[in-house]
Amino acid sequence: MNTDTSSQIGMPQDQLVVEINAKLRDYVAQRGLPRNLADALLYSGLGPGKRVRPTLVVRSYEAVHGPLTDGPMPEALLAAAVGIEMVHAFSLVHDDLPAMDDDDLRRGRPTLHKHTNEAMAILAGDGLLALSFELVTRNVNDPALGLALVGELATATNDMIAGQVYDTLPEDDGVEGIDRLIRIHRNKTGALLRGSARMGGRCAGADASQIEALTRYADTVGLMFQVVDDLLDITSDAASMGKATQKDAEAGKLTYPGLMGVEGAQAEVQRLQAEAHEALEPLGAAAEPLRRLADDLAVRRK
Repeated sequence: MNTDTSSQIGMPQDQLVVEINAKLRDYVAQRGLPRNLADALLYSGLGPGKRVRPTLVVRSYEAVHGPLTDGPMPEALLAAAVGIEMVHAFSLVHDDLPAMDDDDLRRGRPTLHKHTNEAMAILAGDGLLALSFELVTRNVNDPALGLALVGELATATNDMIAGQVYDTLPEDDGVEGIDRLIRIHRNKTGALLRGSARMGGRCAGADASQIEALTRYADTVGLMFQVVDDLLDITSDAASMGKATQKDAEAGKLTYPGLMGVEGAQAEVQRLQAEAHEALEPLGAAAEPLRRLADDLAVRRK
C-alpha cells in the first residue's frame, strides 16, 4: 500500500518510516536485553508492514501543528509514534498464538511463535508492551504531556484487548448482528488507530474540539479499515495478503460481507470514507494528508 500521503505537504513518508524504525531499533539495542529476546522484539517490531499507526500519529500532529517539512520529528512525537507501533506489534504477536488465532503466516513471513517458539512469542509480546510505556516516559520531557500520552496509550491498549475478548470470548449480553460487529472493531481494530490520532493531537497541543475531530476521524477510519480487511479476506489470497485468508468465514465469525453482502460492504467503505472526510472539516487544509490517508486505506489491496 502506498502511504505517501504528504505530496510536499508534511514529512515525506519514507523519512517518517526511517525515523520510526531507527528509534525502535536503537531503543531495543540500548536496553541490554538477552540477545534472543532482542532479536524477537526486532523481528516483530521491524517486520514488513504499512506503519499505519505511527503515520496516523504524525499526520494528526501535522493537522494541528502544521507540516513537518525539515529536520527530524520532535522527540515526544517520535516516542508516541514508536510506542503505539510497539503496542500494535505486541497485539499481533499474541493474536497469532495457537491459543488465539493460531496463524502461521504474518506479513509474508512465519509468525513469531513459528520463527522461535511459543514461550518466546509470549515473552516478546510482553516485552513490546512494557517497552512502549518505558520509551514514552523516558523520551517525553514535559510531565503533563507525558502523563497524557501514557493515559492515551493505556486506554488504547485496554480497549484493543477488550475488542479481542468481544471477538474471541464473547458473553451472551444480547448484542448481536451489526451492533456486535461494530463493537468488536471499534475496539479490536479501532482502539489503536483512535489512540494514534489522539496522541498525535496531544503532542501538537490540540484543543478539545481538535481532539474530538481527530477522534471521530480515527473511529471512522478504523471501521473502514476493518470492512476493507473483511472484503480482502474473501477476495484475495494468502500470497497477496501475506497471511492466511478466509479464516473468519471458516470459523463462523461475523464479518461485514457476511452481514451486508459484498456489494453492501463495498458501499459501506465508500460511506465511511466520506464520513472520515467530513470529520476533518474543522481542521481545514492542514488535514489534507489525513484525507489522503483515508482514501489510500479505502482502496488498499493488502
